[in-house]
Amino acid sequence: MTATLDTHTDLPADWAERVRELAEQRDAVILAHNYQVGAIQDIAHHVGDSLALSRIAATAPQRTIVFCGVHFMAETAKILSPDKTVLIPDADAGCSLADSITADQLREWKAANPGAVVVSYVNTTAEVKAETDICCTSSNAVEVVRSIPADTPVLFGPDQFLGAHVRRILGRDNIQVWGGECHVHAGINGGQLTAQATAHPDADLYIHPECGCATSALYLATAGAVPAERVKILSTGEMVDAAKVGRSKQVLVATEIGMIHQLKRAAPGVDFLAVNDRASCKYMKMITPAKLLRSLEQMRDEVVVDPEIAARARGAVERMIGIGMSGGGE
Repeated sequence: MTATLDTHTDLPADWAERVRELAEQRDAVILAHNYQVGAIQDIAHHVGDSLALSRIAATAPQRTIVFCGVHFMAETAKILSPDKTVLIPDADAGCSLADSITADQLREWKAANPGAVVVSYVNTTAEVKAETDICCTSSNAVEVVRSIPADTPVLFGPDQFLGAHVRRILGRDNIQVWGGECHVHAGINGGQLTAQATAHPDADLYIHPECGCATSALYLATAGAVPAERVKILSTGEMVDAAKVGRSKQVLVATEIGMIHQLKRAAPGVDFLAVNDRASCKYMKMITPAKLLRSLEQMRDEVVVDPEIAARARGAVERMIGIGMSGGGE
């Protein structure tokens, strides 16, 4: 099998069986984010949002973690489990949101705002986490900021849409928000949402707070264009929970399209429709079955985090894990 093997047609027919056999031989657990391709989600031992997978990475008994996601997620697993081997099947699987703030930029922001508490979305590099007081995910961002005394200034970054959501929910005017964004979520806009909601008047709306359409969703609800009870601002884990108990036969989903696969597994009788069916993250889709198989065969693409940086970042990540409950299912 060659290093360039990356398509389904190149795979042996028994690739899934081979992956599971190798995982057992290597004492490895395979973790997959909800935005991965369906075949990766189906073969993984655990599928979930960032917070759920972080918790699993911190407690899994296996000595090797194979993280099918993007690089900052695998880094987070290494931060939490420094003595374990962490692999990512494609080391080039990055993140536009994580790239939107650097450690140097965060240090400058902190210097200009002494006494502020830094809350960083988990979609950041290890170096940024090392400069952070507490991390969060979309599942627990509101709870994380709520845990900080109300009179204490907060620097929230890097996602501007999630930050605006937190500020709106808590009604705090002492939260400064960095201007970063996920290019995929930012591309799901209010016009697309309004058009889809008009075309599907009986559908529920599942909106990820990173999306550019989150404000439009709330406007549709307050203006009466969509019944307020049908508009749900949710992390992807919370989307899975909502799908399991929801009664609507049709749901419009505003997040990366890989989420549809997991939602259909949770509620097979529901028609889940992407608000923007082109909202696909090229980085998440870089992990293929062939690359996963190759990673386990060759134990390649190990994730390494400088021990000093990891030690400084660990507290921020552990505090994140301790606050709120993930939807389990970002």
